[in-house]
Amino acid sequence: MDIPFSTIGLDHIVLRVTDLDRMLAFYHDVLGCSDERSDPEYGLFQLRAGHSLIDLVTIDGKLGAAGGSAPGAEGRNLDHFALAVDRFDEPAIRAHLAHHGVIVEQSGIRYGAEGEGPSLYVRDPEGNLIELKGHGRKTS
Repeated sequence: MDIPFSTIGLDHIVLRVTDLDRMLAFYHDVLGCSDERSDPEYGLFQLRAGHSLIDLVTIDGKLGAAGGSAPGAEGRNLDHFALAVDRFDEPAIRAHLAHHGVIVEQSGIRYGAEGEGPSLYVRDPEGNLIELKGHGRKTS
């Protein structure tokens, strides 16, 4: 079976953080990232890194709390990463994934580096959450 999409790069990565101010300062001042958008109600702060985004989610926010313990020896700080894909044909991608025994955990329209667009969530063999992110369009 042919793969019904092509991977074109990293769309975004989501990091769970315990010290938001320190992390924002690092990504702004040390790495030169700029603010993209934020949703404090969800504990979400998005930074632009070239064509990609780095999402910082606070561990006490709605999104970060889903990851369990705070980052450290027993907790993880990577929530998920998103691969930007071209030719996002959801039925074809679902059929391809099913052929390989991969279950789609979530689907919908989500914000990414290119704006709002389609996405599917799957897990790799070791349980890492991967978002397959189709092209988006900027919204105001």
